[in-house]
Amino acid sequence: MADAAPPSKSRDLDKLLLRPGNLVGPTFDPGVQLRDDLQEYAKILVVGAGGLGCELLKDLALSGFKNLEVIDMDRIEVTNLNRQFLFRLEDVGKPKAEVAAKRVMERVSGVNIVPHFCRIEDKDIDFYSDFNIIALGLDSIEARSYINAVACSFLEYDSDNNPREETMKPMVDGGTEGFKGHARVIVPGVTPCFECTIWLFPPQVKFPLCTLAETPRNAAHCIEYAHLIKWDEVRSGKAFDPDNADHMKWVYDEAVKRAELFGIPGVTYSLTQGVVKNIIPAIASTNAIISAACALETLKIASAFSKTLSNYLTYNGVEGLHTKVTEFVKDKDCLVCGPGVLIELDTTVTLQEVNFLHLIEPSL
Repeated sequence: MADAAPPSKSRDLDKLLLRPGNLVGPTFDPGVQLRDDLQEYAKILVVGAGGLGCELLKDLALSGFKNLEVIDMDRIEVTNLNRQFLFRLEDVGKPKAEVAAKRVMERVSGVNIVPHFCRIEDKDIDFYSDFNIIALGLDSIEARSYINAVACSFLEYDSDNNPREETMKPMVDGGTEGFKGHARVIVPGVTPCFECTIWLFPPQVKFPLCTLAETPRNAAHCIEYAHLIKWDEVRSGKAFDPDNADHMKWVYDEAVKRAELFGIPGVTYSLTQGVVKNIIPAIASTNAIISAACALETLKIASAFSKTLSNYLTYNGVEGLHTKVTEFVKDKDCLVCGPGVLIELDTTVTLQEVNFLHLIEPSL
């Protein structure tokens, strides 16, 4: 009896892409050609190679995407190893993006991943225009806002203020905090962009300077004292860099001295990093769940085998398991993704003519 043929690597993917269904998108055209085009031509950018980014990179590679790129500015630290499964102890000090790309390519044959060890701001607009979809695995509001602005900058509207589909740059955003997380689909011009729902994020916790300087009550107060007050006193004129190991070590040492002075326990190097960088606690299982949701939505956008999430999924695993999908509404007056207002200017007008123009149109 002849041995059975080994299962195809794309067996599970074929069940989604080769068969019609009731919930497919309007452009879905099932067949081998769709699968091959997806693997050969779709280009996905993963922003962030931390706990969520590592999971996302792996999930996208296993979902059939062959052309991936990942960008991250950080290096691997010992504290990363408990939740970022692509990294090993010998990788400490190496760029996250480079190690993550190398490990996924070792495990998933046929995938090509290009790493970028730099800040997202270091890449020009042409770099981002080259991707079909941008997947975000970030822990920073500022970084999300920047990528959102970049993606929305490609968006164009017609004369009736309808978004042009060919100029849309879809994004899939994931985020985790302990046992909670979210996954969302952002299609500029169609769904709310990040700025439309910026109110979803709570304001960052800030401590009164008088408390830090006079009566610290916990370890975080001691750390913020060293970071916000002591640094400027001792190193006036030199900007603090949270990604500089020497700077972080200095803050830690000063925080320890401050804590000992007031008899406050609990100042550790990892806590110092968490307070200064506003690091959000991460759990591997939450990262895996949110990453799976993000990878699935990315595949939906790229192939249209199913309608995408509409448009914000929240997950809560604190007590049992709870998920909910909320459909947020786009802000029609959003300055980032909205059509804006066209202002026509006469470049030949001089300052001497301003008063005359005010007589014609006082609102100028």
